[in-house]
Amino acid sequence: MMGKVYLVGAGPGDAKLITLKAAELLQNADVVLYDRLVSKKILSMISPTAKKVYVGRAVGDDTTHQKNTNDLMVEWAKSKKRIVRLKGGDPIIFGRGGEEAEFLKNHKIKYEIVPGITSGIGSATYSGIPLTHRKYASSVVFVTGHEDPEKNSPSVQWKLLAKSVDTIVVMMGLSRIDIIAGQLIEGGLDKNTPVAVIQNGTTPKQRMITGKLSNISRLVKKEKIEPPANIIIGRVVELSDVIGWK
Repeated sequence: MMGKVYLVGAGPGDAKLITLKAAELLQNADVVLYDRLVSKKILSMISPTAKKVYVGRAVGDDTTHQKNTNDLMVEWAKSKKRIVRLKGGDPIIFGRGGEEAEFLKNHKIKYEIVPGITSGIGSATYSGIPLTHRKYASSVVFVTGHEDPEKNSPSVQWKLLAKSVDTIVVMMGLSRIDIIAGQLIEGGLDKNTPVAVIQNGTTPKQRMITGKLSNISRLVKKEKIEPPANIIIGRVVELSDVIGWK
């Protein structure tokens, strides 16, 4: 009988935001393959008898790590093990969980997907920014600022997004924030649109700066904001001064 792989979201950073199901799986796993952004507190939840394998990837690393991760999941599953593939945030929202599920399906490996709070939601909420609000935002979009380098051309149409949605959440886009802001302005978004950049969201190291589309790139450099960070664009950013609770 084959083992089973659980593609599990660890949440946005605060260990207390992990789901009960995820915590239970960590306590009963034989093998845990974990990413770079999983906190030490969450790793401490893993059973002491489980094998822990780091499969994270830092910004700028090549993409061969994904093939290694895929191969490890299949290898351990064939050994009749219970494997947790632990990812920061949610496994599906820009976490490559969909790709990994396809790989497992193609290799006839049983799997289950356990959602987690994505960092785009967690960091905004911990900063007092409601991504939707009856008065200010009836729509929200989550966009990656770091697309697959193997693509022939980028698929995110920033100029079209400019006037089609109320709140834009950009994940993994810090290094391209100047380009993103410029294209949104070219697309018709007011250069004075409020922007928040949140570093290390939901953790004790959380830090937020705010500005406008026209100056946010300069502020990020001035304040030395570094990844991991999420970018929130829209009028809802102003509500942080009203309902911010951290």
